[in-house]
Amino acid sequence: MTNDGPSIAAFYEGWRLTNDRLIEALAPLSAEELAWRPGPDMWPIWALAGHLAGTRVYWLCSVLKEPGAASTPFTDPSGDGWEDHPSEPRRADELVVALRTTWAIVDACLRRWTPEMLLAEFERVRESVVQIHTRRSVLIRMITHDAYHCGEISQILGTHGRPDIDIWSGLSRVRSV
Repeated sequence: MTNDGPSIAAFYEGWRLTNDRLIEALAPLSAEELAWRPGPDMWPIWALAGHLAGTRVYWLCSVLKEPGAASTPFTDPSGDGWEDHPSEPRRADELVVALRTTWAIVDACLRRWTPEMLLAEFERVRESVVQIHTRRSVLIRMITHDAYHCGEISQILGTHGRPDIDIWSGLSRVRSV
């Protein structure tokens, strides 16, 4: 796959800020804080963040066949995720590495893909059903997935008196009136 035109990276620049803000929120958390969860049968912060990062590798590397999984903690993108192993909680430094390395795959795709490439179709087999996805549909899925789980983590932090994760900070210029 070659880049034969302008990339789509500029259209998705704000998405990077979600990753940056999540890293900023998670990096200082202790193991006890990363274990906070909204309810007894719900994922803790570390599992939500790990799932968010692993999903990027699953969709980009497993479904869309993009390179890069080997540079992340998720070298088998079709296998179990960290959230599937609740007895193995992840530390903040592990989550930061996972978010940074999986973002690098996202970033590489955004820089390499052109608008024309967004409509290419890919098959995803789930049980006895073949789903057809495009790069565009996968990007929308991943953006909303990141925002959804950032929101969950933000709410958990808020219930413990911590500041929310403002995923939009840095998107606009500010001036005094």
